[in-house]
Amino acid sequence: MSYSETLAYLYSRLPMFSKLGDSAIKKDLTNTLKLCEFLGNPQEQFKSVHIAGTNGKGSTSNMLAAILQTSGYKTGLYTSPHLLDFRERIRINGDMIPENEVVEFVKQNKDFIEELKPSFFEVTVALAFLHFAERNVDIAVIETGLGGRLDSTNIIHPILSMITNISLDHTYILGDTLEAIAYEKAGIIKKDTPVVISEKAEATSSVFLDKANSTQSKIVFASDRWEIKTIGKVEENLLLQADRISIEDKLESPIIKSSASSLNIELDLPGTYQTKNIKGVLSSVDELRLQGFKIPEHDLLYALNHVKELTGLRARWQTLSHKPLIICDTGHNEAGWSEVLLNIKQTPYKNLHMVIGIMRDKNSDKLLSIFPNNATYYFCNADFERALPAKELHEEAKLRDLSGEYYDNVLSALDAAVENAQAEDLIFIGGSTFIVAEALKRFV
Repeated sequence: MSYSETLAYLYSRLPMFSKLGDSAIKKDLTNTLKLCEFLGNPQEQFKSVHIAGTNGKGSTSNMLAAILQTSGYKTGLYTSPHLLDFRERIRINGDMIPENEVVEFVKQNKDFIEELKPSFFEVTVALAFLHFAERNVDIAVIETGLGGRLDSTNIIHPILSMITNISLDHTYILGDTLEAIAYEKAGIIKKDTPVVISEKAEATSSVFLDKANSTQSKIVFASDRWEIKTIGKVEENLLLQADRISIEDKLESPIIKSSASSLNIELDLPGTYQTKNIKGVLSSVDELRLQGFKIPEHDLLYALNHVKELTGLRARWQTLSHKPLIICDTGHNEAGWSEVLLNIKQTPYKNLHMVIGIMRDKNSDKLLSIFPNNATYYFCNADFERALPAKELHEEAKLRDLSGEYYDNVLSALDAAVENAQAEDLIFIGGSTFIVAEALKRFV
């Protein structure tokens, strides 16, 4: 098979969560364990950092990978979903897995895949682990797909676990309370393995503490260790001041004591929500230093200023065009949308145009209730079954006094917004990772 034929096989023959929702999810780790055992257990052949969370885990994974590779470590990075190219999910030092390796993997293992009947995600995870093992990475940063405890990535034994934040999302799978969701995310905490929690929250901290105690794992709440101040912006970069606020950090280790107590960071991910993620990244760097990783301050600062260049990260409050200003973001749940709306409010514009679509399994009424009424909407849906039809979204939006029209596809909605917008206007594209992915085709 060619590369395109190989992808068509994977997309058509294997259940995909992005298309089908929870019916595509295997409820345990059996398939992943069997598939990786068949491949020689590649996940045991490299060091790893495991990252879970409701929002921010993609940005966090890319920032940490950028720091490690800038510091001289051959760094694997596994994230999901992809935007334009399947191979975005699997990178080493920013380079995507070659097409021929994807083809060869499926060719060599097709019979076993047919017999086992794994999900798309399970196969992709196994491919990533094999690629990292065969290329002898020094370390791999592994982002969970959904949840943590039963996520296919959770067969690794990392040297560090990290959990970004907890908010309500995928409640029909993970539970309908913050405590229940935290329990699933805490499933990545392993015995005698340190864990960093980006945000300390009253509703969830006890869940993480209980899990860490049961596994005898050191636990660090990054929000207790770092204070982040937003100084301003330079062009499309975010200027931050990071100050240590924990006495323990300054005293517990010569490695940490000798590190800077204050950092001036220029981050090329301009969304203000990155102030939450950066705390976890900096605390994770401290923990990796304690394990012997040499991460100089100048490499850390350079990496944070060049995350997009180093790892290929896209669609995190990304400016796509000017006059009119066009910005996209992959925030897709209530907490993510609250951050998006905060950034919209901080952006100068004359009129606001919103190219929006969401998934069936999201709480559309809740999301629509926080959308701004002073915008013109262009409702659309991504091209697969799990997407909420644009017409249905439009009907629900009218009940919330949100004015606009619906369109057959994302690019038609975007074209209409561009045609209607003036040079001083803002066009925002979002609501779903998959809406952003289809819109990005216009800007390749």
